[in-house]
Amino acid sequence: MIAAATAAAVLAQGAVGRGDLPVLAHGVGERSDLPIPLFYAYAGAFAALVVSFLALGLLWADSRFSGDRAGRAIRVRFPARPARVAALLAALYAAGWLLLGPAEGNAGPYLVYVLFWVGLVPASLLFGPVWRSVSPFRLLPDRPRRPLPARLGYWPAAAGLLAFTWTELVAPEPAAPPTLLAFCAVYAAAQVAGTLTYGHAWLDRGDPFEVYSTLIGHLSPLGRREDGTRVLRGPFDGLDAVRPAPGLVATVCVLLGGTGYDGFSGAPVWVNALQTSPLGRAGLGTAGLLAAVAGVALLYAACLGVAGLVGGARGLAPRFAHSLVPIALGYLVAHYFSLLVFEGQRAVILALGLDRLGVEVNRDVVGPGTIATVQVVAIVAGHVAGVVAAHDRSVRLLPPERAVAGQIPLFVLMLCYTLGGLTLLFAA
Repeated sequence: MIAAATAAAVLAQGAVGRGDLPVLAHGVGERSDLPIPLFYAYAGAFAALVVSFLALGLLWADSRFSGDRAGRAIRVRFPARPARVAALLAALYAAGWLLLGPAEGNAGPYLVYVLFWVGLVPASLLFGPVWRSVSPFRLLPDRPRRPLPARLGYWPAAAGLLAFTWTELVAPEPAAPPTLLAFCAVYAAAQVAGTLTYGHAWLDRGDPFEVYSTLIGHLSPLGRREDGTRVLRGPFDGLDAVRPAPGLVATVCVLLGGTGYDGFSGAPVWVNALQTSPLGRAGLGTAGLLAAVAGVALLYAACLGVAGLVGGARGLAPRFAHSLVPIALGYLVAHYFSLLVFEGQRAVILALGLDRLGVEVNRDVVGPGTIATVQVVAIVAGHVAGVVAAHDRSVRLLPPERAVAGQIPLFVLMLCYTLGGLTLLFAA
């Protein structure tokens, strides 16, 4: 199923040379993308989704995932406190760069935007919820003054992720140290206040980066059950363990909408609009970001509403939010892979002062064919995984005679997200 998309990317490699890579502006540095023919990308994606949907409908009649009950318990001795102290020192080091570093060649923005924000994706996918394990805020005592209100759910995390996305993609000077320092100060104050009030339960739902890392970590073979037990389990079992809660859909839609806006922000028509809009760059950018998030959320709500009508069930939207996680992961990998590979080198070079020794970024470490392949495969694989997760949940929640029919709106949703994501990635 993925082979068609992979072949499309590889076939296109010969059409474009390495010197033809366009450069897209980002929070810091550059993100390089290879413009392969959209026909091949569309064809591979469509074939993968259709074959997946038909195969699942014919061969997968009963739910197979066990969620939090799945997995084999493992004993892992992780030095949590030393790791959190090390993370605190690393955060202070980055803050020192932002406060005292030079105007040119400041490592601080690269450490935040690249090594931390983008680096959390592969780290969480490989090792589970890493930010939960190393978060310096968990050095604070777990002595809640009052219980965390259930209705609060993930809404603080959704707001925090939206604020960070705005800072990275919309703020007038996203890489300026004062901009990042202001965000970091507000973020740290919110986490300290929330932890002192609600204990560590606040960090589970209110820390945007812990929620971000934990959601991606559900797809890691190294999982953590609700009781804290570390287990080895299949990625789909981990994904099935994501429990519905207020604000969960909003959180995932912020991730999807943010990466969607990032892709669209490089389109010439949008760049021209930002430069000429009476709202100003920040004003129009804010409107565009909110519109992207709202568009993703409205499409999801509409399709799940139709699925509920067809399947004869209500309240499906929060129960299928987990199926958006692999889609969000696919977009994150596709959009930020080249940024991490190239600008991650720059972050290390600047942070260690290697630039003064003449060390430069090696732009030959990954070729354009590899970049294109990773981008296409990430998006298509993420959507196929979303189809699988949604199908398994459908046969569990919907009556057997309506389970397949109820998935048709979900399939349409996945198809819209896939084609839209590929269009933004390669045609912007």
